[in-house]
Amino acid sequence: MRAACTLLLLAGLAAFAPAQDKTDPPKADGKPVVVPFELLSSRHMAVQVMVNGKGPYRLIFDTGAPTNLVNNRLAKDAGVLKKGDAPALPLFGMGGAKTLDSLAIGGVKLEKVPVMVMDHPTVTAMSNALGPIDGIVGFPFFARYKTTVDYQKKELTFTPNGYEPADVMQALMQKMMGGGGKKPEPRVVAPAAVWGFTVDKAEADEEAGVKVTEVLAGSPAAAAGLKAGDRLLTLDGRWTDSVADTFTAASLVKPGRKAAVVVTRDGKEVRLTVVPANGV
Repeated sequence: MRAACTLLLLAGLAAFAPAQDKTDPPKADGKPVVVPFELLSSRHMAVQVMVNGKGPYRLIFDTGAPTNLVNNRLAKDAGVLKKGDAPALPLFGMGGAKTLDSLAIGGVKLEKVPVMVMDHPTVTAMSNALGPIDGIVGFPFFARYKTTVDYQKKELTFTPNGYEPADVMQALMQKMMGGGGKKPEPRVVAPAAVWGFTVDKAEADEEAGVKVTEVLAGSPAAAAGLKAGDRLLTLDGRWTDSVADTFTAASLVKPGRKAAVVVTRDGKEVRLTVVPANGV
């Protein structure tokens, strides 16, 4: 059920995610908070949640979900949907992307939390089989914490990690809609192993590979001879036809291991060997 739910969320909701207000991220290494959970017969974890000071509501805690989700019943009861709000889509009564004034799970409370409002068929089916379930707690919540699960005690322990998650659904929307005509900023390849270069690929660019936009002085990439302006074709034998491909290929190479890099430079193919450094 988790995979189906996540895939449907990604496919069905991305085009309706607006930019969200930011709130101060929790401080790293803050005091841990212990929250009880219910282990359902489906092996999902359910938690009791307060939304905008109302509840509690029973939601699935799903580390595979890219967004938070609440059904229309909860949204109306907690004032997430206002009187007269029209559905963003008639499908599943989709209310679209909203912002919760507050979301509290036990002693953990966040403000200005992004959420999708819809009667998701998978959640509805689970609710019919397992008792009332009003939605899903996903990435925008749990990414802020180091989470420990104690199945014996049926407890979740949340320790703030200082991370403020990006709006995943907004990023997907911009990708699907072409970024609203605004050229995205180059993204840095920064997996566990440090390489020291950035790449980018314009929306209309249909050539193989990605463009190397910057090589940091003194970095493993610079030491190997990589240059800004090179066209990166493969990294460690993997095609790099997009920024995402490049990140994936780089993330699979452990620090200290030699990796073959193939680029085109001045119309010629050049083969280099990069030894990425330890990122710690």
